Amino acid sequence: MKDYNRLRKTLHPGSDRVATQLTALLTACPLSFLYIYDSDCARIASGILRGVCEELAGESTRFRYAFANAVACFTPRLFYDTVLNALSHHTPDWEDGCENWAGTSVEGQRWNESIDTFLHGLRAIAAEAQVGESNGKGKARASVNGAGVGARCKFVLAVERPERLKENMSELIVPLTRLAELSQVDIVTVFVSDVRWEDIRPPSGASPEPLYIDVPVLSKQDVLDTLASYFPPDESSLVNSNIDPDTYNPVFRPLYVHFVATVYSICGPFTHDPHELAYIAAARWPGFIQPILDEHRQRLREYEEYLASRNEDGDADAEDMGPPELVAPTEDARLRLIRLFTPSLTAALEALYPRLTNAADWARTHTPPPNLLTIHPSQVPVAFRAAAAGHADGTDVRGVDGLPRMARFVLVAAFLASTNPPKSDVRMFGRGPEDRKRRRRKGGGPRKGRAGTATKIPQRLLGPISFGLDRLLAILGVLLEENDAETRPSAPQYSVPGEYTDVEISRVAIFAQVMELSSMRLLMRTSPPEKIDSVPTFKCGISYDTALKLAKDVGIPLNSLVWEGIQYGNT
Repeated sequence: MKDYNRLRKTLHPGSDRVATQLTALLTACPLSFLYIYDSDCARIASGILRGVCEELAGESTRFRYAFANAVACFTPRLFYDTVLNALSHHTPDWEDGCENWAGTSVEGQRWNESIDTFLHGLRAIAAEAQVGESNGKGKARASVNGAGVGARCKFVLAVERPERLKENMSELIVPLTRLAELSQVDIVTVFVSDVRWEDIRPPSGASPEPLYIDVPVLSKQDVLDTLASYFPPDESSLVNSNIDPDTYNPVFRPLYVHFVATVYSICGPFTHDPHELAYIAAARWPGFIQPILDEHRQRLREYEEYLASRNEDGDADAEDMGPPELVAPTEDARLRLIRLFTPSLTAALEALYPRLTNAADWARTHTPPPNLLTIHPSQVPVAFRAAAAGHADGTDVRGVDGLPRMARFVLVAAFLASTNPPKSDVRMFGRGPEDRKRRRRKGGGPRKGRAGTATKIPQRLLGPISFGLDRLLAILGVLLEENDAETRPSAPQYSVPGEYTDVEISRVAIFAQVMELSSMRLLMRTSPPEKIDSVPTFKCGISYDTALKLAKDVGIPLNSLVWEGIQYGNT
């Protein structure tokens, strides 16, 4: 047996025993069903299995594997096509119409219609692999005759998140566990999950008992070694980012080891997943190392000033020691950085672990003040608060700069639906803009209330109210009809006024845009997503300043459409 421990130990510290066990089981043992349980992080077990399969496939052309995630493959056809394309080494191409693998034995055959056709597809792939192995060609000219066809090729089907099969496609669990028996192909089905098999097992003993592999929990040192192995990250991940190239300079590697140890000590009680810890570390590290880079830039400026003054004085023969090099901080500076940035790690965990925001936006918002190490320790908290306030002033606005034009209209409509009471819709949007101008009360001051009555607080100060999707689409239609008509392409087929707008707001793209904004937390869904028999309700998640900026971008007079703007005279 080949020795793969060295490479696996590099990729997955602490998992060499599991990798060696998987290699032995997949190459030597007659196995049909394997269940890998990882209570901490199933992604680590999937990574180990994928690494083993890649090595075995690289060593032998008679080994093929496929990975199918039960979350992404949420229908049987998606699952069948994903598996067959991977086992046949077929990649759908856009130029060819993104066609799935069709085989060569039968013209026009489709393998994704049922479990029966899926089994025939496995046999066809096994036949092609056997013929290709025997004559060195990629296409098979022999017919598929059933049992024993793929004896020379070993298949591995890995199903990630198999617990989702019980929810979406429970009818597939039994055939997948008996795949080798039903297809008469040398194939191993591997379930990788953080849920016990007892919680997934079908009733009545329909599935055979798998061979269990329990992935041990990674120790603290293994997690730290894994986090340290991510330094420096791939160059491709830094190409389109605004991160300073010196942020991941190799000279900072010892400092990064101490930094991730601090991250683990803060976040370890809540998660041991190296991927989650690495995500939090990636958000905080650029700000953590910024004071060191600021000091280095200051030394470079002093050196340039020294060269300029030497040239002016004509002292060209003075000894030049060269520009200052980037060096690791001293022990005192390291301890001070750890002390300054430890509180922000808790804030990063609270925001990034539940994915309330992304690492890039969080890092930009929590950028530390420049020249932090030169600030007196008593003034550091004030400087941090000032820097956070300065970044927060434009964070919400920068987050919507890249939105398309229709998404901006949707957000403005959502802001109006969350700010105006429903009873005001007919008065605000049932007339044209000229009528609304005439109904605007003269004078900019607020309306005087009766003596002894409480002053009504504007809804914009109380927070957004919920609105239904149908109300959002109605307001969106009015905004498009009054503010987007001149920018539309000519459409002579729409002759009735408002017909073009009705067609636009009924397109699937509008509903997809609403769901996309909801996933970005710019719209917050307030109704349960599993309820499909009622109209979904939302709340607007942007501020007034952001809504005002978006309205100006698309030419909407927002202040004249806000109910409080008319009632209280806000302009």
